[in-house]
Amino acid sequence: MKTTTSLYDLVVVGATPGGIACAVTAAREGLSVLLIHPMAHIGGFLTSGAGGWEAPYDGARSPMFDEMRRRISDHYRREYGEGSPQHLATLPNLEDASHLGRPKVEPRVAEIVFHEMLAGEPKITLLTSCEPVEVGREGARLKWLLLRQAHGVETLRVEAAAFADATYEGDLAAVAGVPYRVGREARTEFGEPHAGIIFALPRPEAQPYPDLNLRPMVKASPSGMEILQPESTGAADPSVMAYTYRLILTKDPANRVPVPEPVEPGPPVIGTPGRSIVPGLPNGKIAWNAQVLIGPQDRYPEGSREERAAVCREYKEAVLSSLWHVQHDTDAPAEDRAFWQEYGLAKDEFPDNGHFPYEIYVREARRIVGRHLFTEHDATVAPGLERSPIHADSVAMTDWPLDSLPCTARTVRGAPEGKYLIADTWRPAQVPYRSLLPRELDNLLVPVCLSATHVGWGTIRLEPVWVQTGEAAGLAAALAHRLGVAPAQLDTDTLLHTLVERRAVVSFFNDVDAAASDRWVPAVQYFGTKGFFGSYNARPADPLTPALAEHWFALWSALAAQAPGFDPLAAARRSWEVECAGEAGGSFPRLENFPEGPLSRGEACFHLYQLLPKR
Repeated sequence: MKTTTSLYDLVVVGATPGGIACAVTAAREGLSVLLIHPMAHIGGFLTSGAGGWEAPYDGARSPMFDEMRRRISDHYRREYGEGSPQHLATLPNLEDASHLGRPKVEPRVAEIVFHEMLAGEPKITLLTSCEPVEVGREGARLKWLLLRQAHGVETLRVEAAAFADATYEGDLAAVAGVPYRVGREARTEFGEPHAGIIFALPRPEAQPYPDLNLRPMVKASPSGMEILQPESTGAADPSVMAYTYRLILTKDPANRVPVPEPVEPGPPVIGTPGRSIVPGLPNGKIAWNAQVLIGPQDRYPEGSREERAAVCREYKEAVLSSLWHVQHDTDAPAEDRAFWQEYGLAKDEFPDNGHFPYEIYVREARRIVGRHLFTEHDATVAPGLERSPIHADSVAMTDWPLDSLPCTARTVRGAPEGKYLIADTWRPAQVPYRSLLPRELDNLLVPVCLSATHVGWGTIRLEPVWVQTGEAAGLAAALAHRLGVAPAQLDTDTLLHTLVERRAVVSFFNDVDAAASDRWVPAVQYFGTKGFFGSYNARPADPLTPALAEHWFALWSALAAQAPGFDPLAAARRSWEVECAGEAGGSFPRLENFPEGPLSRGEACFHLYQLLPKR
C-alpha cells in the first residue's frame, strides 16, 4: 500500500454545493484548499436530479449563492439566447408563487458550472473517488486525515490547519469521533411539539400560509397546517426521512430513452408513482420525486460503502420498476398510465450511468452535536417577539417550512408516520455559527450535517441554506488562518462583519434587499442579529423616534463596550458632533440636528454601525 503526504491550509470533504461554496470562498481568500468527493461526479444533489434550487426566497442571499445562480443563468443565456425558454427557466417565475416556480437547472449544466468555478481557482485541488478513513487528533484539533481511493488501495495523508465536512452523511465528522445524532428525538427531550413518532393530517379546508407579509418570500404550500392525530406519541425513534432518487425525464423523442423493463420485480412499493414533480426544467425536462420506498434509508447513514451501495441499488430497482409498471401494467389507472407513457429517461443526463442519477437523495443522515442545537423553537415565533429567535452569531437564513417526509411505513387514517409540513407556526430563521462547530474540535467546521434536531433539520435541509453555511465556513477558515487561531476561536463578530459587508443575508427582513446599494443595508443585517428588531419589518425608511433612539443606543453601548479600552459614550459624542455639526446633547444626538433632515431608522443603523470598533 502506497501512502503520500500533502499539506494544505483547508481540507473540505464533500463537493456538494455547500462544499464547493466553502472551498471557493476559502481559495479566493488565499488559502490552499483540497476538495475531496467520494463520487466521480461533483455537485451532490444539484447534479443528481434536484432540477432547481427550491428556495422560496427569491432575493439575493449571499455572494456565493448569487454567483452560482447567476452563472447558471449566464450559461443558458449564452447557449440559447437572452429571453429564450431555457434562459427564462433559470429565473424565478413570478407567475408561479409555489416553490416549484423557483429557478431551474439541468443536472448536466449544474456540473459544468461547478467545474468552471473550481477550474477558475488555482489554489483548489480537486480529488474525486476518495473517502476519509482515519484522522489524527492532537487535543482539540485535527492534525491529519487519511484518504483512500473508493476503488483502490492507494492512500493519501493530508495535513491542514482546518477541515470542513460538507458531506450529506457527516462522514468526516464521524471518522473524527464527533458525537452525532441519527433519527428522531423524543418530544419531551427539547419540548418540540412535532418531535418523535407523529401522525399528521392536513386540515380539511385549504389553508394558505399565514399572512406573514413576506414580500420577497413566496407561498410554498397551500396546505401547511397539520392536525396531529392521537396516535402521535412523540416517542424517540431511530428512523430518518425516507430517501429517493429524483429522475430527470423528458417527452422529447430525440432525447428520450425508454425506461428499462425490470429483470425481476423490484422491492414492494407504496402505491403508484405520484406526480410529485419539479416541472419546467430547461429543454422540456421534469424532475420526478420518486417517493415510493420507506425503510431501507435507515441502513444508510452509518452503513459501510458496500451497505450504502446496497441501499442505493434497492432504491434504484424500486424507482425504475415502479415507473416501468405504471407505464405498462394494465392494472395501473388509465390516467396515470397515459401520463407516464409519454416520458423516458433524458439521454443527455448521466450518460455514463445509464441516464440514472449519480447520487441518491439523502434527505437526512447524521447530524452533529454542536455548540448550539438548532431545534423547532429556532424556527418558530420566540416569546416576546414577532419573529423567530435572534442569534448574535447568525451566518445564514432558512426559508423552507419545517417539514419531514415519512420515516416509517405505518399509517393512521391515511396519515404516513413521520410526515408533516408546518407552515402555520414556522418562521424564517437565523442559523448560528455555533451550529457548525463540534463541541470537542476547534478546527473542524460542519456546514451541512450541522447541529440540529430532526424537526429543526426540516427547515435547514435544502441546498441554498448549505451554500450559505458552506460559504460562511470557508470565510471563517480564512479569517481564522489569517489571525492564527482555530475556527472555533474566531471572534464571531469578525466573521459577521465580513459577511454583512459582502451582502450576505444573516437576518431575513420583509423590506430589506441585501443586494441594494443603500449604505445602511449591512448595518441593518448586522443589528438584526443583535436584538434591534423584534419582527421581520426593519422599516429602514421610517423616521427614528427618540424612544427607539435611546433603546438602540443602549443596545449599541453594550456591544461596543465588549471591545477592551473602548469608551462608547465618548466615541459616540465625538462622531455625532461631527455628523450633526453641532452639540450632540445626551447619550444620543438630537434628531433634528442631522443636516439632511430627520434621521431614518436605516441611517441610524448605519451611523451606529460605523461607530462600532471592528474586532
